[in-house]
Amino acid sequence: MEKPDINLVFGKYDLREVKVDDPSLANYINLEPRYNYHSHGRHSARQFGKQSVNIVERLINSIMRSGSKGKVGGHFTRGRFGCGKKINATETVEKAFDIIYKKTKKNPIQILVLAIENAAPREETTRVRYGGLTRHLAVDVAPQRRIDLALRSIGLAVVSKSFRTKKSAAEVLADELIAAANNDPSSMAINKRIEIERIAKGAR
Repeated sequence: MEKPDINLVFGKYDLREVKVDDPSLANYINLEPRYNYHSHGRHSARQFGKQSVNIVERLINSIMRSGSKGKVGGHFTRGRFGCGKKINATETVEKAFDIIYKKTKKNPIQILVLAIENAAPREETTRVRYGGLTRHLAVDVAPQRRIDLALRSIGLAVVSKSFRTKKSAAEVLADELIAAANNDPSSMAINKRIEIERIAKGAR
């Protein structure tokens, strides 16, 4: 039996074609080839361990949400993308990539990278305490956290927009990634980035 090409995601999409245009994120978006997008959390206990996890697996992980901590838009997400449902999440991402390819005729991994670059906020606020007073201060966002925030926004968008609708999660994910890659305000992740940067600008 012929061994599958390790550079092809889901046996279809070539990682070698993907380029990261944002130099600050280039070292943090992992595009190393994998046969299986399931690292079993072996990097979770190590600082900056997420840097070693392929970006496709991180997208898969971001849409697995359940319980009260996954509450979005006033609704609980239990039962849709519960913890431990990684096979379902992987199938959702694969179907979303197929939809993206049909709509754009472009490599879906490149669309994912563009979506992350556009949805990653460059500035946010942190709380600083001076004596007895607490104020918000605008700070630059570290590259690793920029990716974390972008993936979180994309994951929450998928859960909230596919709740009690006829659209499947794969269709919602595909639409969200295409909109974010085009910097379209209809993307929930783009709106979240704009909101975070607007608050930071007011705190300067």
